[in-house]
Amino acid sequence: MIALTTDPIDVASALKYLQSSQAGAIDLFLGVVRDNTQDRPVDRLEYEAYDRMAISEMQKIADEAHQRWSILRYTIIHRKGTLLTGEIAVLIGVTTAHRADAFEACRYIIDTIKQTVPIWKKEVFTDGEVWVNAHP
Repeated sequence: MIALTTDPIDVASALKYLQSSQAGAIDLFLGVVRDNTQDRPVDRLEYEAYDRMAISEMQKIADEAHQRWSILRYTIIHRKGTLLTGEIAVLIGVTTAHRADAFEACRYIIDTIKQTVPIWKKEVFTDGEVWVNAHP
């Protein structure tokens, strides 16, 4: 399951989707909006995406992860729009038989998304704003 959404991410639904009787591990990564960046207070984040290309690129990343690790299920959900402190911006979930594969695949997916997927983040401060380059 891969999605871009303006709605809050439902962690419980994602976890339910990831469950499998064959699974020994479910790794769940949540990227959360924090209240500061480089000692500057963050008011909010604004995400924009080139939807069709972003979905396509996330699918390629998931396919590559599936080839490298024995993934039973996965989900990638990324928010768009305005997000406030504490809100979940991205959820990556990976289900595997063993924990090492789940950890490695999940990290690969989030790091590669930040490097290659056309999703842009603007950090809005009380005294200005800045578009942020993707970085793992």
